[in-house]
Amino acid sequence: MSLGKFVSIVDDEPDITAVFHEALSSIKGISVFSFTDPTIALEHFTLNKDSYVLVISDLRMPGLNGMELLRKMKESNKLMRTILMTAFEMEDKIFHDYTKKKIIDGFIQKPIRLPDLIEKVETQLSLKTPNRN
Repeated sequence: MSLGKFVSIVDDEPDITAVFHEALSSIKGISVFSFTDPTIALEHFTLNKDSYVLVISDLRMPGLNGMELLRKMKESNKLMRTILMTAFEMEDKIFHDYTKKKIIDGFIQKPIRLPDLIEKVETQLSLKTPNRN
């Protein structure tokens, strides 16, 4: 029994996760989860990795940064899509390497307008490779 397609938002700012969660809940066919702690997000992902279709993560968070979080998740589920978001400029060598290796599939520069967020997520969901069960 499948619980549908899981999308999660990981950001250490609770107001961002709340606003993004509400906006993305308007997209049909997905269950949206939000986390302010990347370690808890990784635990939830590990328990439900086959249901995940997309993870949106902030770059700078205490404990585990967004790039490493997405790398760990992508190692377990290569079919899901990932979006990294940050308010900072991305001239990072690791970021470019992860983009080239398809560990990071999309990028959001904060602040982002909610209609743009929804469009970016819908685009990533339409690019997702179907599960081959």
